[in-house]
Amino acid sequence: QVQLVESGGGSVQAGGSLRLSCAASGYTVSRGCMGWFRQAPGKEREGVAFIDRYVTTTYADSVKGRFTISRDSAKNTLYLQMNSLKPEVAAMYYCATEPKWPCPTDDEFGYWGQGTQVTVSS
Repeated sequence: QVQLVESGGGSVQAGGSLRLSCAASGYTVSRGCMGWFRQAPGKEREGVAFIDRYVTTTYADSVKGRFTISRDSAKNTLYLQMNSLKPEVAAMYYCATEPKWPCPTDDEFGYWGQGTQVTVSS
């Protein structure tokens, strides 16, 4: 049974940093595509960053240069380092995975965590 558990969210001032973690069990993080998504109140869910089995990464334009996705196979954990945070990035952040290559469309991700809340104050 695949389980994804996010952590690391919290409240931070604008300009600050957070590192989100997603611990996987019943699944190997290097197996397929893993991604971070976010959803703010009243907005649609959007893909933020993705990493495939070959460690190729892709980012939403809005976070390029400020967010970094990575994984640690030994810890079987996915990360999202978020720097220079702005209030508009506040949302519930979810990690998700799908054992496919290349990374599928957002709707094709079959396994999701429960999310971790990120709040950014100005």
